[in-house]
Amino acid sequence: MLRRIVDFSVSLIALVVTFPIWIGVALLTLFFHGPPVIFFQVRPGKMGKPFKMLKFRSMANSKGSDGILLSDEQRITEFGSWIRSTSLDEIPSLLNVLKGEMSLIGPRPLLVEYNELYNDFQRKRLSIKPGITGWAQVNGRNAISWDRRFELDVWYVENRSFLLDLKILLKTVKKVFKKEGISHEGNVSMPIWKGNKD
Repeated sequence: MLRRIVDFSVSLIALVVTFPIWIGVALLTLFFHGPPVIFFQVRPGKMGKPFKMLKFRSMANSKGSDGILLSDEQRITEFGSWIRSTSLDEIPSLLNVLKGEMSLIGPRPLLVEYNELYNDFQRKRLSIKPGITGWAQVNGRNAISWDRRFELDVWYVENRSFLLDLKILLKTVKKVFKKEGISHEGNVSMPIWKGNKD
């Protein structure tokens, strides 16, 4: 209950404080990428329950001659790369926190299709609400391997506390200013995970 109160209060204050930034980023997103401004994607929440995660769009809707969307690497724009590096694309996710679908701190919500690929150890990351930032994000973000990411996520689930959350928040601010670990080598963010049930 205390965690929910903190999540609600901080996200509400952050939404009010960042409102001018919302407007600025929204207008720039509309200019560089066209409508829609907000990107919706179904992600797994606590216990795998799906919800619509909100972010500012960082990619154009560019399609090939066959009418199919081009790869992420081809569609991400210079402006999109910038809002990702500054984490400004994450601001709309505060609405997910306000609604109780996410927490400020927790394992990042991955793709729904990964739910069926987790082994028992990896599945522990679904036992709590996903977060806007987390232990894996401040210890490598997208630059680390999938195995290491799961290890960090599960460690957080098993060791989370108010002091650890505060440490993660402070380290997140530092990471954002340093713009570290934004992408994995050879990818816009992380490579597709194909599972490992061993």
